[in-house]
Amino acid sequence: MAVLGLSLVAEHVSPKVAGILSGYPLGTAIALFYIGLEISPEFAASSAIYTLAGFSASLVLVCSYYYTSALLLLRVKVTNGLNCFLSTIAAVSSFLIAAYLISLFSFTLSISFILSLLAVLVFGGLLSKIRDAEVDDKLPITFKITLFRAVTAALIVLIVTGIAKVVNENWAGVLSAFPITLLPFLMIIHLSYGSAKAHTIIKHYPFGLGALMIYAASIAYLYPKVGLIAGTVVSFILATLYLLLLASVQHYIRAYRRRNALP
Repeated sequence: MAVLGLSLVAEHVSPKVAGILSGYPLGTAIALFYIGLEISPEFAASSAIYTLAGFSASLVLVCSYYYTSALLLLRVKVTNGLNCFLSTIAAVSSFLIAAYLISLFSFTLSISFILSLLAVLVFGGLLSKIRDAEVDDKLPITFKITLFRAVTAALIVLIVTGIAKVVNENWAGVLSAFPITLLPFLMIIHLSYGSAKAHTIIKHYPFGLGALMIYAASIAYLYPKVGLIAGTVVSFILATLYLLLLASVQHYIRAYRRRNALP
C-alpha cells in the first residue's frame, strides 16, 4: 500500500513531494517491527542502531541508481526498460557492498546517527543539481498496474525480513535500512514515466531521510523500554513531526524567495 500511495503522490502531486515522503519510515518500520515480533524487541532495538548506520548505504543506493541511469542516457542510449534494470542492479549491488562494510564495525546510537547525518549532507549535495521534472501524462490505474506494483513491493519486504531471520543483528539492522518502499516505487515511476521523473525522486530523498533517522533512533531507545506497540507508535509520531517541520521550513524558504524576487 505504501508503494501504491507514493506512486499516486508522484502522479497527482509531484515527484518532489513523493521523494521527500519516501523517507517516511514505511518499509523500514515493517522490517524492524517484524524482526521484533518474530525474534525479540531487544534484538530489533540492537538492529535499529545498525539500521540507522545503514541509511548511509541506502544513500549510496540512490546515488548509484542516478549516476548509472544518467551515464546510460548520456553514453549508451539504451531503452528505458533496460536503463531501469541496469540502474537497479548497480544500485542494489552498491547497497550490498556498503552494507557489508558497515556491518563489520561496531556502532553506538550516537555514532550511527552522526554517520547517517554526514551521508545526508554529502549525498544531498551531490544530488542537489538534478533538475526537477513533473509527471505530465498520467497512466490510467488499471488492475494489472496495481497488481504489479503491489507484488513488487511485497516481494522485496518478504526477502529482506526473511534474510533477517538467519543473520546476526548487525546484518539484520543494516538490511532493515534497505529502501524497501523507495526502490520498487522508483522502478515503477522510471518504467512508467522515464528516468527524469525517477531522478527527481532521488534528488529529494535525502531531505526525507531525516524522518527515518529519527524513527530508527527512537526504536533503538524505546523498544526495550516500552515494547513493540508503544515504541512503534511514539516513533511514528516523532518521524511525522519531523516531516511537518520540514514542510514548514520549505514553505518559509519558498515564500522568502518569492518575496525577494519581487521588484
